[in-house]
Amino acid sequence: MIYPLSLDAYPVRKMKTQVELKFSSFFEKWMGLLEEFLRYYLRVSEENSQEVDHEVLVNKLTAHHKEYYTYKWAAAHEDVLAFFAPVWLSPVENVNLWITGWKPSIAFRLIESLRKIQSPGASLATMTEEQVKKIEALRVKIKMDEEKVEREFERQQVGIADRKMVKLAALEKRVVKNGESAVTQLNGLVEVAIKGLLGGLENVMKMADCVRLKTLKGVLDILTPIQSVNFLAAMSTVQIQMRKWGKKHDKKLQ
Repeated sequence: MIYPLSLDAYPVRKMKTQVELKFSSFFEKWMGLLEEFLRYYLRVSEENSQEVDHEVLVNKLTAHHKEYYTYKWAAAHEDVLAFFAPVWLSPVENVNLWITGWKPSIAFRLIESLRKIQSPGASLATMTEEQVKKIEALRVKIKMDEEKVEREFERQQVGIADRKMVKLAALEKRVVKNGESAVTQLNGLVEVAIKGLLGGLENVMKMADCVRLKTLKGVLDILTPIQSVNFLAAMSTVQIQMRKWGKKHDKKLQ
């Protein structure tokens, strides 16, 4: 009779991989620079908004985001699974992830919230009717893109039950009977199956990132430079505060 293994038989991975270590370091520095950008913008805005070159600031912030995705894609090519369970994020940040990052639809909710703010410097409150229509059209397109990515992600998830995996299960039963030849065949199929799974996940991650980048570009193309800066500042604030809340929550549990 075969008894089920206890939970102790499944070791909990505590050590970080090289990719996780490198990306953790990169991400901490990247977030630090993002916070510096935000502090700079808030400071000069309070002092004298006329001196702020909003277009230059938008370019710096977009370049900063592009750097993140460039580094992320290179790291994910080595270890894509690290980005589906990122150790550099707190549980609070992780629960808000949509396929390894922020969900594009959030950008449109943020714009809607910013439009309702009636105060000096609230540039999105002065969006024109044409801008609002363009943002809505973009929102619809992005929603369709999100659904496309989600369908592909689901396809990858259910793919674990495809013919290759079923064949692996059947082969495993033959290992004991046929010895090393069956083991070699089994290992080969496992390697092929895992390689296919990882390749599929990397593709889904890039699809999701492309929708995020498409959202940013689409929104910034519609907004004026000062509106774009306000939007990016709000996006940055959400990300920074979420990280701070997550770290604070983690400390309470220690």
